[in-house]
Amino acid sequence: MRWTLPNILTVMRLIAAPGVAIMFLYFHRPWADWFALTLFIVAAITDWFDGYIARRWQQESKFGAMLDPIADKAMVVIALVIITGYSGMNPWLILPVTLILFREVFVSGLREFLGAKAGLLKVTNLAKWKTTAQMVAIAVLFLGTGLEHL
Repeated sequence: MRWTLPNILTVMRLIAAPGVAIMFLYFHRPWADWFALTLFIVAAITDWFDGYIARRWQQESKFGAMLDPIADKAMVVIALVIITGYSGMNPWLILPVTLILFREVFVSGLREFLGAKAGLLKVTNLAKWKTTAQMVAIAVLFLGTGLEHL
């Protein structure tokens, strides 16, 4: 594995995912919400940049293709757990969070089941839009919890 800029960005995003939760260990609310939101947004932006740079500079790699969806799922799962926990288990959040987590687990299981053939599943524009919408929605939820505690 070569340490290309896209791979470094992906690894940094993977490290940032638990950092979102760690913000709530070291800071009181609403500061924790704002720091978590900032870290989440920066990490989400790197998701776009690492793919763009990898394609543009022809630095796509098996390592990046494997690690990118893991970093995305880690960000989404950790952020949703934090938001749900700090929302007091709001029933209006539990259903969409459950559906999102179910989809993430299902897709991961499907890729595992397909094994070597999973590489044939290309990322579609619809999947990219889904990820963008998901990241924006999670950022809005963080923003809402931050504003709620001002």
